[in-house]
Amino acid sequence: MSTDDANPAETSNAPDSYEPHFESLGMPALRALAHPLRVEIMNELSDFGPATASMLAERLGESSGATSYHLRQLAKHDIIIEDSERGSGRERWWRMAPGGVTIGGADTLETAAGREVTEQISLSWQQNNERRLNAFLRRGLDTFGPEWVGASALSTSHLEVSREQLAEVATEYYKLLNRLKEKWKAEPADDRKRIQVQFNAFPLVEQEQRGQGERGQGERGQSGQDGQGRP
Repeated sequence: MSTDDANPAETSNAPDSYEPHFESLGMPALRALAHPLRVEIMNELSDFGPATASMLAERLGESSGATSYHLRQLAKHDIIIEDSERGSGRERWWRMAPGGVTIGGADTLETAAGREVTEQISLSWQQNNERRLNAFLRRGLDTFGPEWVGASALSTSHLEVSREQLAEVATEYYKLLNRLKEKWKAEPADDRKRIQVQFNAFPLVEQEQRGQGERGQGERGQSGQDGQGRP
């Protein structure tokens, strides 16, 4: 599982030829990240960009001393880095390290402790994603207006695939993001807003209990809040 910025090929000259390869955090870094406040800090930096300890303290209802301490612990494991371009003599700015964060490596999943901490962090990330999506569903129209809501997309698809085909879906997703990032670098930055793209592709665990039933493909989607499906 990776954060949204986990794309090591951002500087590639051939976006469509890139094969994603993410280096997962080892156990020491996983244990450092597993603290609830550190996960929240990482979510804030990943979702909204660079911030200072004071800014994070105000958002999260903590003291700046606490956020400053936990920022330093995350930096020790290269999960975040200091944003030297924004820093001043009075307060340091922090941002996500290039490449984002990936967890769930084979080495960590071999042990019960590794599986437990990976699950804990993954669930925390997913809960944060749900909060962001719920906020958009409740307040997106009032905040951004119908044009931005109409440009958004919510979609769920169901496919019958092999393990190799599932991996291909993920690879093609990362290639698409990489290609669009390269394309947008040359375009004007006017009227841009920070968005979150949530991508999950996984086998449904419950199918083992429900039996095979009728096999097929299904899809449901929503464009903004108007209820119109998008293929």
